Amino acid sequence: MNPIYARRRRWDIVIRGLCIAAAAFGVTWLALILVTLLYNGISGLNLELFTADTPPPGSTDGGLRNAIVGSIIMTVIGVGIGAPLGLFAGTYLAEYGRNDKLTSVIRFINDILLSAPSIIIGLFIYGAVVVPMRGFSALAGALALAVIVIPVVVRTTEDMLLLVPNPLREAASALGLPRSLVIKRIAYRAARSGLITGVLLATARVAGETAPLLFTALSNQFFSLGLDKTMANLPVTINNFVQSPYAYWKQLAWSGALLITLTVLALNIGARILGAERTAK
Repeated sequence: MNPIYARRRRWDIVIRGLCIAAAAFGVTWLALILVTLLYNGISGLNLELFTADTPPPGSTDGGLRNAIVGSIIMTVIGVGIGAPLGLFAGTYLAEYGRNDKLTSVIRFINDILLSAPSIIIGLFIYGAVVVPMRGFSALAGALALAVIVIPVVVRTTEDMLLLVPNPLREAASALGLPRSLVIKRIAYRAARSGLITGVLLATARVAGETAPLLFTALSNQFFSLGLDKTMANLPVTINNFVQSPYAYWKQLAWSGALLITLTVLALNIGARILGAERTAK
């Protein structure tokens, strides 16, 4: 065998082995996390978890209904505010401002927000919303989640729209369609699965956020639907319960962590499926 070819083959085997080892290392820790959550939290996944509110200290009865509902409300509002803003901003970057200076500024700010720690965003909303309102509230929590959602949707929207072939836009423009209809009927339809994937990934990103909610929505032991008041939510409730001395609270914390993990896993799988369908098309 040629010595040069043999040396290249040995390096190929080494690099491939390192890649496999790195992948196995990451997957092993993910599997251990899932197994640990299942082992400690599966026993608490019962009807009471979804129908009863968080118990008082020392009680052995109760669930996470108020925390689950609170998390759903704030996540839906946060995504409902952040996703459209991110969609419009991403559309501007991809369709209207590909080469101007404003686009570079927006893209730079978006990259900063995308990499900013969520606790910084929580502190910002605390100063901008909680302090002027003189109290923690679910609305402040939803706004903090919206700020986290925006850069994720901006990035995915821009990337997906840039993948739409220009000849489709040119053909629609040649037929006399205005720019807005070209984007709505051609670009959005061609990139629909990718845009939905971006929203799902953003939802998964904020579903388990704890830090921004500690500074904005805080928590509430009781069931509350008022956006101007503190509202229970799963991440903060888990954070509080896992540090408590009560065994039942710790069990609820494990079950809540498992519930969040399964939700985020389902959203990511859904996003992957949509992405695979788009690639196949």
